[in-house]
Amino acid sequence: MVQVLQTLGIGGITVLFIGATIGITLLFRFITDKNGKDILRTKEHVETSVLSKKYKEVDTYRYRGIIRNLSLALSLAVILAVFEFPTLDKGDLVDLGTIETEYEEIQEIPPTIHKPPPPPKIQQPNIVAVADEEEIEQEIEIDLDIEIDEETVIEEVTVSNAPEVTMEEEPEAEEIFHVVEEPAAPIGGYRVFYEFVRDHMKYPPEARRLNVQGKVFVQFIVDTDGKLTEAKPIRGIGAGCDKEAVRVISKAPKWKPGKQRGRTVKQYMVIPISFVLE
Repeated sequence: MVQVLQTLGIGGITVLFIGATIGITLLFRFITDKNGKDILRTKEHVETSVLSKKYKEVDTYRYRGIIRNLSLALSLAVILAVFEFPTLDKGDLVDLGTIETEYEEIQEIPPTIHKPPPPPKIQQPNIVAVADEEEIEQEIEIDLDIEIDEETVIEEVTVSNAPEVTMEEEPEAEEIFHVVEEPAAPIGGYRVFYEFVRDHMKYPPEARRLNVQGKVFVQFIVDTDGKLTEAKPIRGIGAGCDKEAVRVISKAPKWKPGKQRGRTVKQYMVIPISFVLE
């Protein structure tokens, strides 16, 4: 048996298994067709569904047990044949031994110590002794033609046509307060002020196109005369809204200036301006 399997090989066994399966299937169909035709000749007026239930010869399911057992037996035979198929001899393993690696001994080279160069010699300058200068004993006579006594009066010297020099005092920088005793406020109240802002505000086209909304915080100075100056955005939303808020604040009417200790002073103010699309 083993010699036959070796002769056939795995490909031959596979073909044999497929051929056996096809043969069993064809044999089963042949038996069922033959039995069915024989019964239908004697029972021509009975329907096929009734015949298959009434006559066992027509019932094809009664052969499924036989077919299952044959298929199982054939499968087991093929599996056993595959296990019995001899394996190739891989040969004896040869011991190649161990490879001895020789390592060269690394000698430690001590670091080279370089001595610092000697300091350069400084040549001492030659100090030459110089004799002291001879003292001049000759007296110098100074002849003054002017005689001054106790009764001599010295007139005051005056300079005419001299330009007058005036010292200009630098003006002191006026302090700008953040918090004062009496804060600055719009004349008529914040309600009137925000009505002015709302009436004069123009929503920028770019902000409208980009659907930009939010608050712009504008800082400005309320001067001593109540005028709003140096307006600038300290936190904005862009898209032209910051410039529009500064423009309207710069054109706003005067405020009531702030006071500190009864004196009118400048004051920083910050107000929010909302931009909302309707």
